[in-house]
Amino acid sequence: MGNEGSELSGAQIVCESLIREGVDVVFGLPGGAILPLYGVLSQYPEIRHILVRHEQGGAHAADGYARSTGKVGVAFATSGPGATNLITGLATAMMDSAPVVAITGQVGRAAIGRDAFQETDITGATLPVTKHNYLVMRAADIAWTMREAFHIARTGRPGPVLVDIPKDVFQEMAEFNWPEEVDLPGYHPPGDGAIEDVKAAAKLIEEAERPVILAGHGVLISKAWDELREFAEKAEIPVITTLLGISSLPSKHRLNAGMPGMHGHAYASLALDEADLIIAAGARFDDRITGDTKRFALRSKKIHIDVDPAEIDKNVKANVAVIGDLKAVLNQLTPEISQNTHTEWVRRIEHLKAEHPSMKIRETDEMLGQHVVKTISDVTGGRGQMVTGVGLHQMWAAQFWQSAEPNNWHTSGGLGTMGFEVPAAMGVQVGNPDSVVWSVAGDGGFQMTMSELATIKENNLPVKFAILNNNMLGMITQWQDLFYDRGFYANAYTGNPDFVKLAEAFGIKGLRCTSQDDLEATVREAMEHDGPVVVDFVISAEENVYPMIPAGESIEQLIEEPA
Repeated sequence: MGNEGSELSGAQIVCESLIREGVDVVFGLPGGAILPLYGVLSQYPEIRHILVRHEQGGAHAADGYARSTGKVGVAFATSGPGATNLITGLATAMMDSAPVVAITGQVGRAAIGRDAFQETDITGATLPVTKHNYLVMRAADIAWTMREAFHIARTGRPGPVLVDIPKDVFQEMAEFNWPEEVDLPGYHPPGDGAIEDVKAAAKLIEEAERPVILAGHGVLISKAWDELREFAEKAEIPVITTLLGISSLPSKHRLNAGMPGMHGHAYASLALDEADLIIAAGARFDDRITGDTKRFALRSKKIHIDVDPAEIDKNVKANVAVIGDLKAVLNQLTPEISQNTHTEWVRRIEHLKAEHPSMKIRETDEMLGQHVVKTISDVTGGRGQMVTGVGLHQMWAAQFWQSAEPNNWHTSGGLGTMGFEVPAAMGVQVGNPDSVVWSVAGDGGFQMTMSELATIKENNLPVKFAILNNNMLGMITQWQDLFYDRGFYANAYTGNPDFVKLAEAFGIKGLRCTSQDDLEATVREAMEHDGPVVVDFVISAEENVYPMIPAGESIEQLIEEPA
């Protein structure tokens, strides 16, 4: 590439670095401290800039892009409020291990620490919600900082990295030299697992009669879906997927045993409880799955495979831990196990599915959220990309989206970020221009970041938004109903906009559906339109999500349906 050894401005060095890291799109919003970077962007047509309406939207869009493509997502923001607006998006990416690099402008070096206009210590503020961050004080340090930032973001357990650059450092001249190698003493992400640990895991698997695989987000991050399937089929082990592990095995695969936990399929939670071995593959034993860890899956031994040693024994103690990249470890582990059949155990899980039909929708003339997601799943055949926000709609989507392709399910799991659904879907669509992208939203979360509809229209991104509109904060209402003596407060909206007119105000096609009879036709109409669509699905306000295991409880407190 050109410009090696040339004298360039710090801003130019940032752009040269992005190109060398394979970045083709950034999501950003300019401001005073980062204007020198925007001043040179036109010199780099290889980098597409998408002008977002809010920096949180930029961070979520970079996150959605990263999750769905496996590339590093990039967001730009200015100093002060621009940078602090990124924090929710960075925390979301941190909790769900999404590789994002955020580049922020900072006030000039001489003004740092003087409470200058739009000054915030963003490296200090983001310390808990980034994998690593930098304040770059010399233009000569930008290239190696960018090289390190991308390396840290994408390797090992991925995560967000922030690079903060003072305004005058963007303007300072320095010789551009790109470091091909990264040398970070103390940072050595694992590859293969230790062979003695792999063999110990294989021994437990061979001895087990009722094994299950708990497949987490790590399967998708390491692109190990083929290895997971080969492993599960060879040993005939049922696969239970976490919320973020959905789409690691096709939903209709005979060994897919659903999603467990607070609002998971009852049969999946019961299977975990009855298992004599749990193989956690890229899963961290999150509290939404385990409930009370002292009562979680007491009949089973545990194998924990994870790239992050900090997760081992953090929530649930492992009998065998294999630290390594999941794809590599499964390639090591599969040859170590024999072809097996667990016919009785697989049959037992089929029996649990029949006894506890969590996919059953109650009979009613009203339109329910479950009807909407099931129809989208049926019409798409589980193909394309599904993005959700957080709340009742998210749980219905997790239950009824029948994924047919790997890595086509994207949601905010760890942080539970309402508002993720609109900008993340934008990022997913940018990264997957030939895919149908559906975003299932609640009317509450949708309104948190709906300003990005302008960005979506501006870039003609054909995302299809399904708003499950019950005029309330559904999950809040459910908890107040069940656990707060029906003390309903601050749970209902009386001033929601007309979402069809709202869509039209953005220049986007708006549809409304109020009846089960019109569901399929409405979904098909949205998909046939070649631009973005917002569909207002007016659903019952009285529907809670079941099954449910109350927070901090265990399988004994499973509530399968309303009393």
